[in-house]
Amino acid sequence: METPDTGMLIRLSDTDETVANAAEDIRDRDVKDKDGADLGKVSDLLVDETEHKVRFIEVASGGFLGIGREKTFIPVDAITAITSGEVLIVQTCSHITGAPLYDPSLVRERDTYGSILEYYGYVPYWAPGYRYPDFPNYRH
Repeated sequence: METPDTGMLIRLSDTDETVANAAEDIRDRDVKDKDGADLGKVSDLLVDETEHKVRFIEVASGGFLGIGREKTFIPVDAITAITSGEVLIVQTCSHITGAPLYDPSLVRERDTYGSILEYYGYVPYWAPGYRYPDFPNYRH
């Protein structure tokens, strides 16, 4: 049975919480597509308020000294590997470029995440039968 709050996300940086093991905090790591192209850096983690699981990484790219940076959300389901300095994603840069636009005013709107998950080909994490990725079991 779904609770009313299931699926609502908040940026980890907007909470008093932190990642339990600092070595597993992927913020500020480089993000690479399946071909090794640079996509930017993990700027934040979007966490499910109910289950306290990371559902999306917020990736910032471009800009100078943080000004003019573009951001996108990528589902954690798209992560294929995590190293000490990189997060590797299964999609290509061109696919990620075509993702729904980032709108900070919609960060807490579950329908926004549904459309992003659909774009990437994943079922919503609040849907029956969803299985959370086996992190960090595939670490390099």
